Amino acid sequence: MMSEIDIALMIGGMALINLAIRWPVYLFADHVRFPPLIERALAFVPVTVLTAIIVPMILMPGGAEMQIDWRNPYLVAAIVAAAISWRWHKLMPTIIIGMAVFVLMRWLVG
Repeated sequence: MMSEIDIALMIGGMALINLAIRWPVYLFADHVRFPPLIERALAFVPVTVLTAIIVPMILMPGGAEMQIDWRNPYLVAAIVAAAISWRWHKLMPTIIIGMAVFVLMRWLVG
């Protein structure tokens, strides 16, 4: 079993490694310019990472197999939220209605 000192040393070591990796990027970020094509491509990184995280959760809520039918509350709520977002471009109604549909579907489907 690990002691509190071991845990503190491990957390401190992880923080130092994280700092060592990120510090040069922050230090030299103002001096480096990417070509316009790379800058445009980097603009899509957050969207693609978020999609890669969310889509498996929506399509495989149990984690084992795909569940693409109306009894999947994650899928139904995601479709409704995407439609609301596409139509009105408003964040709060998208979140509130998407969550309401999810809770209702969980209650109905069980």
